[in-house]
Amino acid sequence: MKLGVNIDHIATLRQARGTSYPDPLDAAIFASRAGAHGITAHLREDRRHIQDEDIIRLKSMQPLPLNLEMANVPEIIDFALEINPDEICLVPEKRMELTTEGGLDVLGQYEKLCPTVERFLSAGIEVSLFIEPDRATIEASRQMGVSIVELHTGSYCDASSNEQPVELEKLIMGAQVANDLGLQVNAGHGITTDNIGGVLCIPHLNMLNIGHSLISRSVFVGIKEAVEEMLMAINEYQG
Repeated sequence: MKLGVNIDHIATLRQARGTSYPDPLDAAIFASRAGAHGITAHLREDRRHIQDEDIIRLKSMQPLPLNLEMANVPEIIDFALEINPDEICLVPEKRMELTTEGGLDVLGQYEKLCPTVERFLSAGIEVSLFIEPDRATIEASRQMGVSIVELHTGSYCDASSNEQPVELEKLIMGAQVANDLGLQVNAGHGITTDNIGGVLCIPHLNMLNIGHSLISRSVFVGIKEAVEEMLMAINEYQG
């Protein structure tokens, strides 16, 4: 299983003071040296952390594949087509949320999402959808033509110890359904070295995309060691 490092919150720290540092590009380079397999960055409509120039530099000046998270917004769609990232992950986005609060409403937004997915696929860009582990949603994602789904693990990671088994069972089922349909299965949101044990029970995982806990840990030990710790944890995965 691979590790994708989300470097959004390096930019959050930078934007807090409006300085030029810390630089998300530096974080991506250190993550690559530590053995990460990909870099994820979310270009939000309100530009609260990652900026357009960050994406341009991340695409051209660091060695790992770039996964651009974005909402289905015309301005950002046009920008993404210009930048041509290795992968685009379509996510829900609310202006007042602190972070992404759940999976994309694929069923409710199906007619709006289809043209966007088609534009990216026609440009040769891999597309994934950030979704809840729901059978109907996964089946609709496959019908839309994407080859990857990223399962939202936040409900599991944030659940109480009594609720976690139920949430984990949903993720296991979702991963199995997606794999049976020929979809690549990624996962992410809320994953830490403390709760990753349950996540590693999910079958067929290709990549975990992890950001906040890694950047938080890096405050104390540095990005390289934080990434290495997480890699050590996911190396226990048996698939």
